[in-house]
Amino acid sequence: MMTEATKIVAIVIAIVLGIGIETYAQTARDTKAAEEERIAKMESIAELALVPPQLNTAPLPEYGYDKLDYGMTIGIARTPGGRIWACWVAGGDSPKAFFVLATSDDQGEHWSAPRLVLDSHSPELPIDRSILVGNLWTDPVGRLWLIFDQSMHMFDGRAGVWATVCENPDANKPTWSSPERIWHGVTLNKPTVLANGEWMLPISLDQREGFGPFKGCFRELDPLRGANVFVTTDEGQSWQRRGAVRFPNPDWHEHMIVERRDQSLWMLARTRPGIMESVSTDGGRSWSPPTPSAIKHPNARFHIRRLASGRLLFVKHGDRIDSHAGRVQLSAWLSDDDGQSWRGGLVLDERQGVSYPDGFQAPDGTIFFSYDRNRATDGEILLARFTEDDILAGKLVQPHSKLKMLISRPQAPRQQKP
Repeated sequence: MMTEATKIVAIVIAIVLGIGIETYAQTARDTKAAEEERIAKMESIAELALVPPQLNTAPLPEYGYDKLDYGMTIGIARTPGGRIWACWVAGGDSPKAFFVLATSDDQGEHWSAPRLVLDSHSPELPIDRSILVGNLWTDPVGRLWLIFDQSMHMFDGRAGVWATVCENPDANKPTWSSPERIWHGVTLNKPTVLANGEWMLPISLDQREGFGPFKGCFRELDPLRGANVFVTTDEGQSWQRRGAVRFPNPDWHEHMIVERRDQSLWMLARTRPGIMESVSTDGGRSWSPPTPSAIKHPNARFHIRRLASGRLLFVKHGDRIDSHAGRVQLSAWLSDDDGQSWRGGLVLDERQGVSYPDGFQAPDGTIFFSYDRNRATDGEILLARFTEDDILAGKLVQPHSKLKMLISRPQAPRQQKP
């Protein structure tokens, strides 16, 4: 957008060149009209992201591991019967993205072939339609939620959070509800169940413009952009937007929320410089100005949850809570004082290229976390199984704990780059 000084300079140049002020003005009007026409066209194409996707519950052999060549973890959840579901992104961290899900019935030792695929691409579309961001969550009722976004391209300026719910996730043939759209934006992390019984869902409506051809689209949503929180008081039948935080230098937000013992809400979010935080004392309606967190972390996903013991669990990069060396040394930490101090430092995976932790705690106290390694090359989706004792010891001390367990690895031949 031109400043006043730039406009004056342009007018002077136009006069010098003999073009004339009116000709310049007409050119400016034509340029604006062309841009408005482009945006209108792309917003019309974005309407295709509002079409509910189809769930593929019989994805083999088309989506077997021998057909997949990419792996970026989304999340894991445990069902009431003890089955573990894992979800990851195939296709790429790109407009080619789609979801793949598999299960384990033996505590993560062995995993099924893909059991569910969510792929909304079609050769009939004028541009790619992606499913890139989401999570798995078992609600207090015992239902398994698959939460996902759908967008034209990688981000069309609006996108949308969808959910499908499985009432029988332990069955031989689980059945899923028809996907329903909750709101705009994306959700990467699990909801938080508050002490008053409300479920709080973090939804990010990107503060940046639409990517690529969708730049400038849906500017009417600008007042709503940020790290939003939605709540349900009827077990997910309906969701209402309650509040939001706008962070400086945002990068996907990927925000998580924990309720502290004083019932304040502590939000942590991903920004380009690192983690920033905000606090709400009125149930998420208003939030304090964002400030940098004492927890140091790269521009990447992290995970914080409250455990059954009352402690907070934090999974991050680095062998110290206040430092990191990039996406390396994925480690687990515990806090007894709502995040004022941290103990432990169990390194789950010391290697480079490990990222995007997500997990849960089983009824017996065992903690499970999935993450990925070298998405575009190895494409491994991995599992760590550990306990609070292991974290405090800084090493595995329980006999059933285990690290670097393989959930999946794509086996399709990689295309060689020229």
